Amino acid sequence: MIKVIIERILDEDMESTYDAEIKKTLTAVMSAKGFISGTSYGDVHSPNIRTIITNWDNVGCWNRWYQSSVRREVNQAITLMLKQEEKVKVLMPQSLS
Repeated sequence: MIKVIIERILDEDMESTYDAEIKKTLTAVMSAKGFISGTSYGDVHSPNIRTIITNWDNVGCWNRWYQSSVRREVNQAITLMLKQEEKVKVLMPQSLS
């Protein structure tokens, strides 16, 4: 299993619009192959910063979703609300031994 962390910084006063649009992405991603779960967080001190943490079966599943036309389509409106390009981190477990 891998985790994907997406950080988005929204333009001023776009929080409520973003919250409405992110529901479309959630609906679409739930049917993506390899998607396990996800949670969206708002920054306590900066309401225009949003972080999404998702769990995927593997990197291949994430890459298919990330590059899909479905993702591009449902995120089109979100992209227009961003102050800068979203930051994406793909993390995998590391052995501590």
